Amino acid sequence: MQDQMTAFSIDPNTALLIVIAAIATYFTRIGGYVLLSSMKRIPPRLESALNAVPAAVLTTLVAQPFIYGGWDIKIAMAVALIVGLRFPGLTLLFAGWAAVMAARYGMGLGL
Repeated sequence: MQDQMTAFSIDPNTALLIVIAAIATYFTRIGGYVLLSSMKRIPPRLESALNAVPAAVLTTLVAQPFIYGGWDIKIAMAVALIVGLRFPGLTLLFAGWAAVMAARYGMGLGL
């Protein structure tokens, strides 16, 4: 009888990859906690580096779509930036979504 893949079957290699990634993620997260909790005082350089992480992550999430995305993405990001300077996060998300929908369906960009 031939093995057939169904919608609920998974490749063993994919399952192994998921398990290894989960273990690696767990150990990197717990490792940082154990390392920082073992210190009585965080050195100023390490504290500065840790404070820079959110900006670095945000930059990596935003830069690539802005550079390589279409005009619909660029317009949505510009609108979200402007709205984000004045209003809270949920308003920013709605404005960005509305801008990308207007650019795609109203102006025909990015279709």
